[in-house]
Amino acid sequence: MSRIPRLEAFGITDLGQIRDVNEDQFLIADLTKAMAVEQTSLPDARTTRRIDRTKGKLLLVADGMGGHAAGDKASALVADTVSRYFRQMSPLLLQLDSDDESELDRVLKAAVEKSADVVAFESQRTPSRKGMGTTLTMAYLVWPTAYVVHIGDSRAYLFRNGELEQLTTDHTVAQQLVDGGAMEAEKAKRTRWASVLWNVIGGTSGKLMPVVSKVALEAGDLMLLCTDGLTKHVTDRDVAKIAALDLSSEETCRRLVESANAGGGRDNITVIVAKFV
Repeated sequence: MSRIPRLEAFGITDLGQIRDVNEDQFLIADLTKAMAVEQTSLPDARTTRRIDRTKGKLLLVADGMGGHAAGDKASALVADTVSRYFRQMSPLLLQLDSDDESELDRVLKAAVEKSADVVAFESQRTPSRKGMGTTLTMAYLVWPTAYVVHIGDSRAYLFRNGELEQLTTDHTVAQQLVDGGAMEAEKAKRTRWASVLWNVIGGTSGKLMPVVSKVALEAGDLMLLCTDGLTKHVTDRDVAKIAALDLSSEETCRRLVESANAGGGRDNITVIVAKFV
């Protein structure tokens, strides 16, 4: 029986060079019989002593919507709600296997729906926060599979054998135009539609449409979750160059954040790097 690789994960959130408030959040948590929070940007989260061998891992990034009221509150609410949900659902999740795809899909999407309900309630309860919203990209890892849950324009990547693959599709109007053949990808990046989200938690979007995808993992893989504060300034080619240096997860995170700030740092920057050593 092959050995299960050790998972080394680290996250950083950074204000950037221009913004006054950091509207990003991230979470890294071990899933055992209970959830053990390992690292997070949430100020009130409590770490939990590990009471069993880690069986799963949760990675999450959320980017509060710029230009909307209390984007930082929206992202914090979503990260906290998902954290609480997984704490409650860990026993069920860890019992599910590859034959329970439909049930697993339902459970993961329910995490997004519950967080959206919390954001909607807070938005209605507090007039100053009306219209607040956030992206959400998370990965539920149970070796040898990653389940990626995505809504918005934060991203998940997989780096393997020198190649970087984007696992998520941006839920922006610009990406819709590219997918429909109405605009070239490079031109789309420079239009105002590149920052207009059609699928997001909260805000003024319509029906919530979380996307769940499944990725088979291999020893030596690197997963990256990030907000668009990274991808606005660091190209996929440059991300791949940094990933190829084979540094620790922490140092890889720091190099990526430094590159985004060196490129202008126009937005908050949040990255999680997970290496299967």
